[in-house]
Amino acid sequence: MDSLVNTDESTGGIPASKSFIHIHAGIDASDLPTNAVRDWDAPEGVESPRKLVLCSMPSLIDPSLAPEGKHVLHAYVPATEPYEWWEGMDRNSEEYKKKKEEAADFLWSAIEEYVPDARNRAVPGTVQIGTPLTHERFLRRSRGTYGPRAEAGKSTLPGHKTLLEGLHLTGDYTFPGIEIPATAASGAIAANNLISVGQHYGMLDKIRLPTKN
Repeated sequence: MDSLVNTDESTGGIPASKSFIHIHAGIDASDLPTNAVRDWDAPEGVESPRKLVLCSMPSLIDPSLAPEGKHVLHAYVPATEPYEWWEGMDRNSEEYKKKKEEAADFLWSAIEEYVPDARNRAVPGTVQIGTPLTHERFLRRSRGTYGPRAEAGKSTLPGHKTLLEGLHLTGDYTFPGIEIPATAASGAIAANNLISVGQHYGMLDKIRLPTKN
């Protein structure tokens, strides 16, 4: 029982970050600027709601991610959207639909700083808008949180071994943290705790994954 309590204490005291809103869309790639760089002053800090928008187009690096002449676009606010702004809303209500459109308008406006006709470039049927309620429902995130909020020098994420023999932790609430690359790394670390790197290489040789040209 003491082991259970200690494990719970090491993982349960990490505060959650705020939520986020985002857009996924397919857009026309013709004459698209690809070298835009800009920064903004944020007197209230970068964690203030809707002060910072991150945008990525992975198809610029890997064209196979989109049909020829198109790009995939993702824009979002990184863990700065208060859940309270959305709490208690009926997802089928007109109020919620209007608020989603307002969120989308904010994100599109940021994108249009660099691509003025971004909305007109959007491929019909590809635009998806996510809200804190989206993440709460489909990702099973409490209050739509983006993930754990560990401040540098003040708190750390737990490791993968526990006091219970045979129990290992993985996921974005363990080191190294949130988002897909870090979460995948946590799984790799946990796996390396169970078997050696040499055994991993042996398994990869047996699987023989195809190389990407």
